[in-house]
Amino acid sequence: MRRAAPTQHSIRATTSKRGPIRRAGLLSAAAVSAALIIAAPASAAARPSVSTGAAREVGYNTATLTGTVNPNGANASYYFQYGPTKAYGSQTAIADAGGGTHAVKAATAVTGLLPLTVYHYRIVAVNSTGATLGSDNTLLTTKVPLSLAILASPAPDIYGGPIVIQGTLSGTENANRQVVLQGNEFPFTAGFQDVGNPELTSAAGAFEFTLLGKPSATQFRVVTTTNPPISSPVALENVAVRVTSHIARTKRPGFARIYGTVTPAEDGMKVAMLRITHGRGVLAGGTILRHSSPSISTFSRVVPVKRGLYRVLVQVTGVGQISNYGVPLVIR
Repeated sequence: MRRAAPTQHSIRATTSKRGPIRRAGLLSAAAVSAALIIAAPASAAARPSVSTGAAREVGYNTATLTGTVNPNGANASYYFQYGPTKAYGSQTAIADAGGGTHAVKAATAVTGLLPLTVYHYRIVAVNSTGATLGSDNTLLTTKVPLSLAILASPAPDIYGGPIVIQGTLSGTENANRQVVLQGNEFPFTAGFQDVGNPELTSAAGAFEFTLLGKPSATQFRVVTTTNPPISSPVALENVAVRVTSHIARTKRPGFARIYGTVTPAEDGMKVAMLRITHGRGVLAGGTILRHSSPSISTFSRVVPVKRGLYRVLVQVTGVGQISNYGVPLVIR
């Protein structure tokens, strides 16, 4: 009698001379899925994801560009492109965004921008799989703040002489601006008062005030008529007494008379007659100022002299003027 062929369920593992024989039959669905999972390679990294953010701390020549970068599992770097058009033209230094799978904040400061100018910018990120461009954003730089700088000359002013206050108004829209000169005279307790008429700045923001002179030391400043007003730093213009000096021979050999006037009148102040030797003043004699008129004091003194150069120093203290020298006098 013929033996029936074995069925699928009756097949069992057997052993041959060449080794074990694998169990015959079909694999279950669970076993197939497990095999596929084990055999499948790890998922590949993707290009980074980016988002261009709003600009912060925007000034007249600086701004901070912001955004976010998701490296998507591969080490990524980022930078910003920026410029006056969508062609950009400039870019920031490259920065590291790491290799994570979550978005990280990105920020870079840029400088050298022009005031009152629209700039386009976007973030760009790169990893081993490629680059991703962020969307285009814009920012508007601010005005350059107005500021004032002044200079008073000559320094010091000689009593009765002209004083020039010149300066510059810097910043956006600095041309054809009205500026006012203000002064506060010694002892500087009255406060600043307008001096003369306002002036208009030039196309470059320059201005100049000329005064016929001040009787004593004066603090000056310049202010704009804007709202709020802009004020310059204070410039102190000292006023030196005006000294005239002369020399006359006397009947006494080796002696000469040094005399002159001082304006304004500074009765009682000291006068030194100096012989200039090797660039230094050596005292040859001295006296005090004496009353001549409400506006003039005088001095006169006979002093021993040698051939050489002499000068008179009038020493003034605490009266709104400062000390000053007379012209050089020559003994031959």
